[in-house]
Formats: sequence, C-alpha cells, structure tokens
Amino acid sequence: MMRVELVRRPQHSTLFSVLSPFIALVLTVIAGALMFSLLGKNPFEALYYYFVEPLTGLWDENNRWQLHELAIKAAPLILIGVGLAVCYQSNNWNIGAEGQFILGAIFGSMLPVVFPQFQGPLVLPAMLLLGVLGGALYAWIPALLKTRFNTNEILTSLMLVYVAQLLLDWMVRGPWRNPEGNNFPETRRFHMDAVLPEILPSAGRANLGFVFALVAAVLVWVLISKTLKGFEVRVLGASPRAGRFAGFSAARMVFFAFGLSGALAGLAGISEVSGAMGQLRPVISPGYGFTAIIVAFLGRLNPLGIVAAGLVLGLTYLGGEAAQISIGVSDKVARVFQGMLLFFVLGCDTLIHYRIRISGFRRAAPAEAEPVAGRA
Repeated sequence: MMRVELVRRPQHSTLFSVLSPFIALVLTVIAGALMFSLLGKNPFEALYYYFVEPLTGLWDENNRWQLHELAIKAAPLILIGVGLAVCYQSNNWNIGAEGQFILGAIFGSMLPVVFPQFQGPLVLPAMLLLGVLGGALYAWIPALLKTRFNTNEILTSLMLVYVAQLLLDWMVRGPWRNPEGNNFPETRRFHMDAVLPEILPSAGRANLGFVFALVAAVLVWVLISKTLKGFEVRVLGASPRAGRFAGFSAARMVFFAFGLSGALAGLAGISEVSGAMGQLRPVISPGYGFTAIIVAFLGRLNPLGIVAAGLVLGLTYLGGEAAQISIGVSDKVARVFQGMLLFFVLGCDTLIHYRIRISGFRRAAPAEAEPVAGRA
C-alpha cells in the first residue's frame, strides 16, 4: 500500500521563497495558454488581451483611461487584502470579507438613500465612517461566535456572506428601491456631496478609493512591523501558547483582527458604491472579497506586497473584460485564471517548505514452518 506524505524541510530556500509568487504567476500564464488552446483560441492573442492590452495606457496617451480603470479594480482588492493579511498572520481565518464589503456599502449608503436631504461637506466623511462601522460590526459576529462558543470562523464568516447578499437584494428591491426608478431594483442616485471625488477628473474615473488603499497598506505595514500590537499579531499567529505565556489575550486578538479586517472591507464597500457606481444595486461586487484572499497570499501577507498583488489581480478583471469583447470567451475565464493563480501560489509555497515522500507498507514475510519433530 503506497502513501504520499508531506515532510517539513529542515531548511528551505530563501531565494525560492522570494521568487515563489513570480514562479506561480509564470505557471499560471503557461496553464492559461494551454486552456486557451483547448478552447480553440490563439493563446498568444488571448494572453495579449489579458495582460498587455489593459496596460497600453502606460505608453499610449489615448488609453490612459485604462490605468484609471485598473486603479478602480485594484483599490477594493488592496483594502480587503490588507485587512485579511492581519487576520491570517494572527491565525484567524476570515473568509467572509465579501459580506463585510456588502454591509459596509449598506451602512454607508444609509445617508444618501434614507436621508437625501442631509447634504454638505460632512456627508461623505460620515458615509465612510458608517461603512467602516458596518464592516467591523459584521466581522465581529464570527469573532464573537469563535470566542464565546468555539465555533469555526471559516464556516460562520463564509455563511454570513450569503446573508449579506440576500439582505442587499431585499433592500434594493424593497424599502430602499428608487421610487422614480421605473421599478428597477436599485436605489436613488447619490447626490454630489455623497460621491467620492476623482483623483484626476480630466484624465479618468479613478477616485480616492485607490488613495485609501495605498494609505491603509502603509499604515498596516507600520502596525505589523513596527509596533507592539504587530508583534502580538505575529506571536499569537506563530504560537498561541507562547503568546499566552507572554501575557497576550487570544480572545482580544480575534476581535482585533476581525474588526480591522471588517473595517477595511467596509471601507472598500462604501468607496466602491460612492465612487464607481453612485448607487446600490442587487450586485455590487464581482467577488472582490474572495479574490482578495488570493491577493493576500500572493502578496505574502505583507501589506506592501499586497499593493502589487492587488494590481495584478485587478489586471485579470480588466483582461477578462477585454478578452470577452475581443475573442469571445466567457466571463468565467477570469475566475479560472484567479483560481489557478491561488492554486500555484499555495502549491509553490507548500513545495518550498515541504518535500513529498512516497512510502509504502511492506507485507510481513510469511512465517517459516516450524520443523516437525520426528518419531523416535
């Protein structure tokens, strides 16, 4: 009987640990080329539309708008990914950032939808704070269940995503539906004081959400690498027992990690609807909360690395849209790319830290027959 085992390496290569995300990206491109070939598409043409065409704004002034679209796609991925990195480093597995993104959007949209008469310069800051609060409160539900009832936070945070999606759908089709919207399932358009300003209005649609993402990445990097709280995150994540001996509270860390992660996801949610969309709709996310998990691991759980990873994954969204238009592939192909990328990232990391050992069980040799005593 053969058995395949993973055995931890006594020492792993520092060089390959650094190169692991790049190796995973190359393997994803190769696998993507094979996938396009099986679909009957020219793999070189398909990969051009996926990874090159959305970046032509770097050298073509007429396509600078594409870089703004990339910033719009990357901003929520970076914000959510940075928060998830804190959770995962502290060994708290928040899989429900998609739901926290939605709750942040709902809480933050309360002012322009329910109280449209409330206008002025304080509206937008209040919306952002409500979005942060909504995301944090929703994230604290699985945190409370974990610390109080020892439930699995992976399951509870994931199931709450579907609750949030159904709540959003009910809100925009029911009590928050635009009375002047010809019965379409959407809220009223946000007034100008409730719209997130654009960074360069004359050049493209990129708004302050991308600035929020960059600032959050820098602040969380400082928190993790330069403060006592960051040391507590790393210690409890690496060894909860050592953290308890150091006097750190695992329960408080659960609330801190989930709260910070949910707050950033909520900020991403309200930034998305008040910036790129300008209203609430039944679907406000193409799966940012789940894609941000890939972003966090591709960025090695480092907030600064997550900025680069967010841009790469944002590129797959734009490339997927370009490929749909240009070569006629399904919108699900972008999800396949993202899934392959996560698979290769985790696979590379696993093989760097572990080696595969194939062992088998030998059958016991049959016992030799004892000699029979002869007759006297």
